[in-house]
Amino acid sequence: MIEKKHFKSGFVTLIGRPNVGKSTLMNQLIGQKIAITSNKPQTTRNRIQTVYTSEEGQIVFLDTPGIHKAKNKLGEYMVTVAERTLNEVDVVLWLVEPSTFVGAGEQHIIEQLKKTKTPILLIINKMDMVKKEELFEVMKVYGGLMDFAEIIPCCAFTGENCKDVIASIMKYLPEGPKFYDDDVVTDQPERQIVAELIREKVLRLMDAEVPHGIAVSIESMKMRRHGHIMDIHATIVCEKDSHKGMIIGKQGRMLQQIGQNARFEIENLLDTKVNLQLWVKVKKDWRDSDFLIKNFGYDKNEY
Repeated sequence: MIEKKHFKSGFVTLIGRPNVGKSTLMNQLIGQKIAITSNKPQTTRNRIQTVYTSEEGQIVFLDTPGIHKAKNKLGEYMVTVAERTLNEVDVVLWLVEPSTFVGAGEQHIIEQLKKTKTPILLIINKMDMVKKEELFEVMKVYGGLMDFAEIIPCCAFTGENCKDVIASIMKYLPEGPKFYDDDVVTDQPERQIVAELIREKVLRLMDAEVPHGIAVSIESMKMRRHGHIMDIHATIVCEKDSHKGMIIGKQGRMLQQIGQNARFEIENLLDTKVNLQLWVKVKKDWRDSDFLIKNFGYDKNEY
């Protein structure tokens, strides 16, 4: 394949504290929903790889789990994945919220960033939440903490200034070939994306009632013989019997709602009708089990 002159390509990671909007920004930049989002922290558990391609270049995004203080083996896995990525990419996007208060979490991230020579773009997300003069003050405070290649305010939810983020990334990428074909938007297996979409619906519908200890296992995904309907059997795994009851809900209504919401997005993803069957199982303390963590798709040896 003959590449155009000056075509750029490279790898970019999004880092930041949990729930700062990394997945929302990545979905916005590539124009398609790949990473799940919710108002619960630590939603992203794997390093999700997505691809943005234009005439100017190709950006491969790695959306890492949030950097935080680990409380169990799953947490340790998530932090390891996030911090290891910093030196493996061409550009780092560090997302922060528009606040002049720089807490211990941000200070920890700064310590990690100072160890790398990779260009760092500071992205001040949720710019719509503050006035312009407050935004300038936030930029000033963070600019005094370390040298950034650029500081860019944006709003991942509405898309405001997100084109500026793409343009800035391109400045720091080396010239190179396309790593993926033009129509590729992710390297995630369909089964994994489907599992994550179901997990997102549980997190959103249950809100504060069920803690973060939810995993989804896809038992089977098969297209029916005549190719019009995909049968998907999935199990929602939780840590306590009481959580199982809440996920199922009175007369099974909550589980039915989770299934309806998930099926809508899965059908859009797969572009086919879906018959989604859900079950709920209890696996106590699965987040501290190396075997179960790996079984649910979180293998630190793969990263």
